[in-house]
Amino acid sequence: MYQHLDNKQQPIGLPVGKAVCVGRNYLAHIQELNNEVPEQPLLFIKPATSMVPFTDDIVVPVVQGPCHHELELALLIGKPIRGVSEQQAMQGVWGIGLALDLTLREVQDQLKAKGQPWERAKAFDGSCPLSGFVPLGQLPQPQRLQFQLEVNGQVRQKGDAGLMIHSMAALVAEVSRYFTLQPGDLVLTGTPSGVGPLQPGDKLRASMGSLLAAQAQVRAA
Repeated sequence: MYQHLDNKQQPIGLPVGKAVCVGRNYLAHIQELNNEVPEQPLLFIKPATSMVPFTDDIVVPVVQGPCHHELELALLIGKPIRGVSEQQAMQGVWGIGLALDLTLREVQDQLKAKGQPWERAKAFDGSCPLSGFVPLGQLPQPQRLQFQLEVNGQVRQKGDAGLMIHSMAALVAEVSRYFTLQPGDLVLTGTPSGVGPLQPGDKLRASMGSLLAAQAQVRAA
């Protein structure tokens, strides 16, 4: 079973669990897709089968239409979390890394138009490539983290955790009201603006300042 890796490429030893994902947590991204600002965090889940390493090839199902990249900060859960306050929330987080929330955009648009769930567009096998993770203790100001995605050497997305509508602690607390978070689970914190389609052969580089980087190439399924 795939194990999360830290920024020194050593096994952390946590099992791979579910990813609870947050949609529409950056205003500029909401505006670029002409979506409404949600009254509360918009949540959906990716299963463990969606998670793959952000290394070598990233396989996208191009036969199902455009597959968009959505780079996000990912919180790796290290302790059970249920019904916690914002003040307690980050105590259960092991570390922070990067995740690509791969999204079949046309499929998602069709589902949204029918008022149906998004899982066909968001939770398919391999839809959550993951970088390594930096222990939270090495991140004195996680809410100031900056991150970016380059495609073929060009910056596509630049994110600043300080621009989140809901902070990391607020998201973990909100998620824990509905879903128990177990060691090895993830909370994906939303994507900044700049999302767009990936093409076979594209070379990707995701980075979180000088703290970590991950590289891969896109391949058609």
